[in-house]
Amino acid sequence: MSEVLEQIKSRRSVKKYKPDPVPQEVLDQIIEAGLYAASGKGQQSAIIIQVTNKELRDEISRRNCEIGGWVAGFDPFYGAPAILVVLARKDWPTHVYDGSLVMGNLMLAAHGLGVGSCWIHRAKEEFETQWGKDLLKSLGIEGEYEGIGHCALGYAAGPAPKAAERKAGRVFYIK
Repeated sequence: MSEVLEQIKSRRSVKKYKPDPVPQEVLDQIIEAGLYAASGKGQQSAIIIQVTNKELRDEISRRNCEIGGWVAGFDPFYGAPAILVVLARKDWPTHVYDGSLVMGNLMLAAHGLGVGSCWIHRAKEEFETQWGKDLLKSLGIEGEYEGIGHCALGYAAGPAPKAAERKAGRVFYIK
């Protein structure tokens, strides 16, 4: 089986991370994989924001926790030291799909480089707030963007879970 297919089959979401930072060179490779995701008409509507600043990372975690309705102090990023936030231009009809493909590439690249990952939701709600809009503006990002997801990244604190058996009856053939 090809190495790519093996990576796809063995990648799992990590929900407990070591505090060790992911080197920038490794993050750059993961980001590059995201930038090569397929996109509608090749328009590349998605953008990626790397967050490794602990104060901002913790602020995003706090806001995500509030949106999710969890008890204060819960970390929806499971202690991951790096977050890649994926957003996409709202005015592009395939923006959610484009951003989702970016997220998939990020997670597969991370796995291939020995870095754990987990897709964390609620980026849409975060970037609909004034706080989120102000953050984008502070980065010089103009236009209307929708948050697609957070890719939590870090080194796993423990073994990855095993894959569940694949459900039967999910493929239909017309020959």
